[in-house]
Amino acid sequence: MCTHRTPCPEPASDARDLAAVVSSHPEQGWRLLCNGVVLFDDDGALLPDGRAVADHHVWLAPQPVSA
Repeated sequence: MCTHRTPCPEPASDARDLAAVVSSHPEQGWRLLCNGVVLFDDDGALLPDGRAVADHHVWLAPQPVSA
């Protein structure tokens, strides 16, 4: 799908959300990426083959500093 000089990550890759944005609809909460992935604002995604991918990010909380 990607015609860039440097191709975007494959839809099955963990780096899929780094692909170039083709169409953005922030009012609806989603973006279409060059690799065919629909990326939602909650970090979920819909792959071109119809599979849904839940939020895959690991959010780390800062640890308190002990004296």
